[in-house]
Amino acid sequence: MGTTHRTRYRIERRALLTGGAAFVLAAVPGARVPLAQSLDKVSFQTNWRAQAEHGGYYHGVAAKIYERHGLDVEVRMGGPQQNPAQLLLAGRVDMIMSNGFQALNYVRENLPFVTIGAIMQKDPQILMTHEGNGINSFEDMKGKPILIGASGRVTFWPFLRRRFGFADEQIRPYTFNIGPFMADRNAIQQGFLSSEPYAALEAGAKPKVFLIADAGYNNYNTTIDISRRMVTEKRDVVQRFVNATMESWTQYMTGQGIEAANAQIKRDNPEMTDAKIAYAIRVMNEQGIVKSGDALTLGVGAMTDARWQSFYETMRDAGLYPAGMDFRRAYLLDFVNKRVGLS
Repeated sequence: MGTTHRTRYRIERRALLTGGAAFVLAAVPGARVPLAQSLDKVSFQTNWRAQAEHGGYYHGVAAKIYERHGLDVEVRMGGPQQNPAQLLLAGRVDMIMSNGFQALNYVRENLPFVTIGAIMQKDPQILMTHEGNGINSFEDMKGKPILIGASGRVTFWPFLRRRFGFADEQIRPYTFNIGPFMADRNAIQQGFLSSEPYAALEAGAKPKVFLIADAGYNNYNTTIDISRRMVTEKRDVVQRFVNATMESWTQYMTGQGIEAANAQIKRDNPEMTDAKIAYAIRVMNEQGIVKSGDALTLGVGAMTDARWQSFYETMRDAGLYPAGMDFRRAYLLDFVNKRVGLS
């Protein structure tokens, strides 16, 4: 008897008569996974509690996209007590969700790990204030108190300091509590595009949001980090994981057929609601967090040498990395830029 196979699929964008577009599954010639073949196990660690910003991974599991690529993927939820990078370094997980800073840190510390894809083309980090208080630009914030958390002081704050002349004397501690913001109409605080503004709206405020990425802060976020050893020893598994992930994210960002993924997000993190998830997807689409820039021509998850060089040089000039560091060791372009999800 011949071997039975499972057909592998890709997402294709099809024009509708109404002028919109639909995403459909289309068989990929020659890309089939034998049914008799056991699925390759892959563990993926997220960087925080389950949320829409992780939705593509949950959708990949719920919609069996990973399975169609011959993978049994375990998405492990992060949280305040976990450090994904430490788990990766200790070999306790195959891949982690991270960002451009962590990739450059691997190089600076001479560690054998690398970034192989970037879901978010724009970092969702923001500063926000209240509508109608006269603060209408980053320039207007110079000299004013700004609530900044510990991690922000060593990532986006050095960029803002160099770009807009901010001073460390402006920093006030941010405790991830919306109370101080609500109590002061002149307050400025850090946040994530899909989180703090939603909380402010729910509390009755009218937040004015400034996306730091739009000011030239070109950090890749929600990256996929992996050991160089796994890249070498399981190259096919890695490529299938990346392809499936990009298909999953392409579908998830349309908001169609993602009910099972969102149900799992809410089970893992009871603080999530349908309204909060819908808000996050909407603002991520409006601001081009996932689908903008290089992703529009190279596919979701795209990365380029030019973008990495720009990010490294920006943060080098901000004092975070040494001159002459071989930033190209931070990433591999082998697995992305294959136009996955594009018609």
